[in-house]
Amino acid sequence: MMNDAALGQAIEKHLLALCNEFGNRHVGSPGNKESTNYAKRVLASFGFETREKLFDCMEWEASQNVRLEAGGRNWPAQAGPYSLPFNGEGELIAISTLDELEHADITGRVVLLHGDIAREQVMPKNFVFYNPPHHQKLVSLLESERPAALICATGKNPGTAGSIYPFPLFEDGDFDIPSVTMKDMDGVRLLEHVGSTVRLSFESRRIPSTGTNVIGSKGGVGTPNVIFCAHIDAKKDTPGALDNGAGVATLLGLAANLAHYRGEQRIEIAFLNGEDYYAVPGQMQYLADLGARIREIDLVVNLDALGHRDADIAYSFYGCSDRVRNHAQAAFAQDPVFVEGDAWVQSDHTMFVMAGCPAIALTSSDFGWLCQEITHTPKDATNLVDCHKLATTALALKRFVERIC
Repeated sequence: MMNDAALGQAIEKHLLALCNEFGNRHVGSPGNKESTNYAKRVLASFGFETREKLFDCMEWEASQNVRLEAGGRNWPAQAGPYSLPFNGEGELIAISTLDELEHADITGRVVLLHGDIAREQVMPKNFVFYNPPHHQKLVSLLESERPAALICATGKNPGTAGSIYPFPLFEDGDFDIPSVTMKDMDGVRLLEHVGSTVRLSFESRRIPSTGTNVIGSKGGVGTPNVIFCAHIDAKKDTPGALDNGAGVATLLGLAANLAHYRGEQRIEIAFLNGEDYYAVPGQMQYLADLGARIREIDLVVNLDALGHRDADIAYSFYGCSDRVRNHAQAAFAQDPVFVEGDAWVQSDHTMFVMAGCPAIALTSSDFGWLCQEITHTPKDATNLVDCHKLATTALALKRFVERIC
């Protein structure tokens, strides 16, 4: 088993490769493919049986040059992720509530969505894990009335969009109304031009691509008893160090310390691909492959956004037995960096919990602050990650395996 210092160095090497060497890790990108290939090689080097299965996905490119003209001036805006392109003009109409939208004639017009209706990111129309009725109604009304284009004036929405400002109201390759995003304060100023003609043009394109999960297994046969998972993708144009290069690097460190594992319990390390992508394709594929066998899984341990240099490592339990809780707490008790934290839902453990699987989730104890200030932006860089904390986590998880397997 690697000691703390050697393990920290190995984990740092993995983190730098994922975040600095391979480039963008968003699903469908060349950097994403390099990352999954790298993870597969590392798992295999420690004796894990590896498997992967391609899924279809969408890469997306857009010009930085969005031309939005109203009142004789240009307005700052950016193309919405996965939006179709647009080049045209139309009368500007402003909508701030669902009630206004229901009673407005928006067909063929350019719609400024602002205020209450633009306060939170709209869930992708085919996202199965969480899609509240008011989001579904908004999408349905827009698709039925067919505006020419949407201008979305937004602020921050850390619960679902991370710290990006302005956040994209729509991030959905299945939603075909062209959209751009602008800051909420600019949206207030644009209201002065409601009723006048606005001109909007931007280039973008959707590109068919593929991605894959990477799964490594050891011990036992059949359905895994314990799954350790971390999403390997990141938001486009971000290093994705805390979110979630740190989780992947930690599990690669755990794999090193499980090189000689030969227990009867089947352990699986799953690098799932798509948590930061609108269609979560890797997660959907993994659940589909498990099918009814998901009820046979004893425990899922998910790592996401852990290792912030200024925070502790927070663990939380979801439907776990006293036995699992006691063994986990004993494994974590050997280092003061671990604290029991509050439950949170914004990661892959939630889909397993929804299916009835007990789970443990590990993250940074200041997860809420990270969502508010760091994640999903270029600020999410490797200098924010304490690789010693990641090594400490990998060693604690090894102790946990020894207790329960």
